[in-house]
Amino acid sequence: MLDLNAEIASHDSELKRADASVDAMASSLCDHWYPMYHIAARAGWINDPNGLAFHNGRYHVFFQHHPYGTQWGPMHWGHISSDDLAHWDREPIALAPSIEADRDGCWSGSCVVGDDGRLYAFYTGNRWVNDPSVTRDHLQVQCAAVSRDGTHFAKLGVVVPNREGLGNFRDPKVWRQGDVWCMIVGQQSPRNRGQIALYTSSDLLSWDYSGILYQSPDPCVRMLECPDLFFMDGRWVLCFSAMGMKPKGYMARNYNNAGYVVGSWELGRPFEPLTDFRPLDWGHTYYAPQSFATPDGRRVMFGWMSDFSFDTPTMEDGWCGQLTLPRELTLRDDNILLSNPAREISCLFDVATEFGRVDLGTDQELQVVPDLRCGVIDLTYDLESTTAERTGLKIHQTSNGCHLFVAYDVQTSCVVADMRCSELGTRGYRAVPVSGHTLRLRIYADKGSVEVFVNDGEAVLSELSFPGDGACSLVLASESGTTAISDLSYAHECD
Repeated sequence: MLDLNAEIASHDSELKRADASVDAMASSLCDHWYPMYHIAARAGWINDPNGLAFHNGRYHVFFQHHPYGTQWGPMHWGHISSDDLAHWDREPIALAPSIEADRDGCWSGSCVVGDDGRLYAFYTGNRWVNDPSVTRDHLQVQCAAVSRDGTHFAKLGVVVPNREGLGNFRDPKVWRQGDVWCMIVGQQSPRNRGQIALYTSSDLLSWDYSGILYQSPDPCVRMLECPDLFFMDGRWVLCFSAMGMKPKGYMARNYNNAGYVVGSWELGRPFEPLTDFRPLDWGHTYYAPQSFATPDGRRVMFGWMSDFSFDTPTMEDGWCGQLTLPRELTLRDDNILLSNPAREISCLFDVATEFGRVDLGTDQELQVVPDLRCGVIDLTYDLESTTAERTGLKIHQTSNGCHLFVAYDVQTSCVVADMRCSELGTRGYRAVPVSGHTLRLRIYADKGSVEVFVNDGEAVLSELSFPGDGACSLVLASESGTTAISDLSYAHECD
């Protein structure tokens, strides 16, 4: 019988080899769109945030990382840490394939601090089948590793086997529920239904299967990736990334879609939804989010800003992929999950320049800042006094007129992220319906991305934006009517 815990390579040697590869790529990296204040690898590919934790006085963020190229490949765990959620220190790569169970990748997972004070990492060990006679592509099990310092991990091997031999069985999220440790795992059932399975443990090492926590009611959804479950204001929030969901109106427009369901749950029973699926982000580029609790009890989430549906221009620059800003979550009484930038990141920006009230005439454009490649913009629209059919901000506008347009469209009552005039990358647009007589936007622009927070976190749109060379102006535009902005300010990113 195959020993899944058998070492196939020295873990220390594989980690050193991976770090050396990143060093080599980083030496020739082009930083034209490399983020100023978002998390990215020094070089190479990244995707899902993993293992978010607070341990020994520091925040730890791990991420899926291919250290040998700028496209998805055999997964490692990259690692950075911080004492304030705003300024991050590079750490050595934490996990690399080295045992039979993870020979083709250390896939996504989570971290918890155990009763012994050590940091336990739980991740999916992936093996490709490479057998045309077998319908599944890979075999996946849940593995563990442990660290005293939060940086150097010793592997503990397989802790949750693949009891049904499922082809898709991954992304363990672990937390403590009273005296019991809980683990949820995303899986694709033998009948191709997206499910989340629950396991329990008393010691983080021996795990018992406790049944199916949740199955998507949508028969088109074949897999639920990156599950996350947390308690907030008397209710439970279940987050996951759904594969196979069909577009409906403005929802589920991406290849795969991350969202949440609010409901009730107690140990030993299935999750009972109180709401339908709702997007965590309405933009083109958001997936695989994960949350954790800060020491003061806040719930903070990171997501992955990239897209499998197109090759980004940064692949030619020696890097690809970044994480969102840390987002602080709160749950409203109507079960809407609000998402706002974590308060800690305010230190990254200079004192704001205030414009106060701004009025634009019909079809008027106004350059607000001649060059704002990185910064934060706040504006409040008086929609009752606005007659424009579309009114918004042209972000990262270069001398050739290319830009990303963040606008309010009165005919659809939507905030729109319009990519059709972008320099490079995807085209099309994303939209989120809004209501009310006032519209508040907080927009974070980085060198290659934009995050738009709508109405104090009711919705977010995340987009990659790849402006050309030269100045990137910020321009207000009012189309087919007038615009009334009751308040406008901006701040540059600190040097």
